[in-house]
Amino acid sequence: MADGTKIEWADATWNPITGCLVTSPGCKRCYAMKLAGTRLKHHPSRAGLTVDTKNGPVWTGEVRLNEQWLDHPLRWRDPRMIFVCAHGDLFYERVPLPWQDKVVGTMGSAPRHIYQVLTKRPDLMRSYFEDLPGRIHDLACNSLLDWIDLPMPSVWLGCSIEDQRHADERREPMRLLAEMGWLTWVSYEPALGPIDWTGWEFLRWIVSGGESGEGARPSHPDWHRATRDFCASHGIAYLFKQWGAWGPARPVPSGTPGRYAIANAGPHSSFLPAMVTEVDTYPRQFSLFGGATVRELVGKKRAGRLLDGREHNEFPKVAA
Repeated sequence: MADGTKIEWADATWNPITGCLVTSPGCKRCYAMKLAGTRLKHHPSRAGLTVDTKNGPVWTGEVRLNEQWLDHPLRWRDPRMIFVCAHGDLFYERVPLPWQDKVVGTMGSAPRHIYQVLTKRPDLMRSYFEDLPGRIHDLACNSLLDWIDLPMPSVWLGCSIEDQRHADERREPMRLLAEMGWLTWVSYEPALGPIDWTGWEFLRWIVSGGESGEGARPSHPDWHRATRDFCASHGIAYLFKQWGAWGPARPVPSGTPGRYAIANAGPHSSFLPAMVTEVDTYPRQFSLFGGATVRELVGKKRAGRLLDGREHNEFPKVAA
C-alpha cells in the first residue's frame, strides 16, 4: 500500500485485497509473493498468505480483505493513477463477490483517479462486469455510491500475459470487455515468449517488460520491438517498462564465464521464432550466429528502459 510507487506506469498502489495463487509461468517470480513471504510475512495484511518452499515463498491460495485501506482513494485529493490490488488479484476465484463490490464501489466513488486493474483471470473479470448492470443496487449498498454510469471511464481493465499460449487463452474475454465499452489493456510482463498480436487490435494500451529479481528469465529484444510496432500500426499507446535483469552484454573474450543469453537473429517466423537461450560462457565464434545479440544478467538498474535508444512512455488518451 503506497501513495507513491517505483512502478513506471502508476502513481500509487492500493491493496484492499491481498493474497493469490500461482496460475501460470508468469507467476513464478512474482515480486508480491516474495515480499509477502519475506519482509512482510508478519504484517497482518500478509501473515499466513505464503508458505516457505525450497524455491522461496509461494502463495497458499488464501485471500484477505484489508478494510482499513478501502477508503484510501477517497482520502487522496489529487488525481492519481492507482494500481489496484498490486499484491493480489481482484478476480481470483476465491475473492468473495461482496469484497469485489467494495473495491469497485470505492473506485466508482472517487472517479478523479485512474484505476489500473490487472488480472490473470480475465474470464472472471468479464463475468463480473457483465453481471454488474443487474447488480447496481448491491454495489451501491457496498460503497458511498448513489448511482453509477457503466462502463466507468476511470477504470482500466487489464490482463497479464507472458507467452502465446496465455495470450490466446485470455484474448476473448478482453475483447468482450472492450465491446462493452471498457478501456482494456495488457501487461506483457514478464515477457517469456514471442506473441502474435493479431486479434488484439481492440486494446487501448500495452505495457511490455522483462523480468527482474533473483532467477530472472531473459526476454528477446524482438519480442518488445514487435509489440511496439504493433501498437504504432494500430494507434495503441505503448509503454516499455524495463528490460528487467538482462541487458546488452559487454564484449569479453569468448568462453568468459558468466550469465549470458543468446537472442537469435531475425527475420523471425512461425518456423523460426525469436527465442532466447541461456548460456554460462560468452559465446564462441559469435559471428556464426548471423547477427544474434548477447544479453547479460546485469541487474534492473543497469539494464535500464531504453528500447532501441529511446524510452516509450505512452498512456491511453481518455476524455476529460
